[in-house]
Amino acid sequence: MNIDDAKMVGIKAIHRGARVLRNHFGLISQVSQKGAFDLVTEADTESEKQIIGTIRETFPDHAILAEESGVNNGTAEYQWLIDPLDGTTNYVHQLPFFTISIALASGGNIELGLILNPMDGELYSAIAGRGAALNDTPIQVSSTASVSDSLLVTGFPYDFGGIVEPAMKRFSICQQASQGVRRLGSAALDLCYVACGRFDGFWEQNLKPWDKAAGAIIAAEAGAVITDFSNQPFSIDQKEILVTNGRIHQEMLSLLQIEE
Repeated sequence: MNIDDAKMVGIKAIHRGARVLRNHFGLISQVSQKGAFDLVTEADTESEKQIIGTIRETFPDHAILAEESGVNNGTAEYQWLIDPLDGTTNYVHQLPFFTISIALASGGNIELGLILNPMDGELYSAIAGRGAALNDTPIQVSSTASVSDSLLVTGFPYDFGGIVEPAMKRFSICQQASQGVRRLGSAALDLCYVACGRFDGFWEQNLKPWDKAAGAIIAAEAGAVITDFSNQPFSIDQKEILVTNGRIHQEMLSLLQIEE
């Protein structure tokens, strides 16, 4: 399979999903709950349907892991990881900070990542070994050298059980050590903003594979360092993720090491 062909299919799919989200924005009639605070709307499910349908037109034998429909096995070695709406709570409240995230993996390695904010048209992309781009313009992480000069971003999981206190402690420590910590409500967007230098570092716990697969390759290809909180190599199945411009990584690791 040609990765550039896959990228074109992914871009076609992501724009079809984006059309659904824009058409439903501000007009949501039904909101369901997958958990106490984990929302899903008809926009999520219809966006996912359009994305999967578009991919299946060209790659009917590829496996798919999508947030709303789960695993669809295929006969090929390739798997698409799809989040049709990352930032559903923002979307429901008509805040324009949400994305569609699509990644393609082969043999457990992420080969392609695409993330689009349907409201501002920013499309982030990366192919393994070929760098990252924002709307086809190359991007790279910031050159900030210390946490004290950094703007950071984080998120809190829907399933807070057992980690409320350590999560809030890490937030407090990093807030005091940096120029500030933001919370946008979309992990995919957070990763892209580290990739293009708007943020200097990001950390979060309990993300799902589809939340971080595309954003991780985009950030890595833009020069980011990605590990867990203990500096172990990144994988999409880990419960922790720390992403920085590299220059502040060791300092961030020290800040996140707390007694739980």
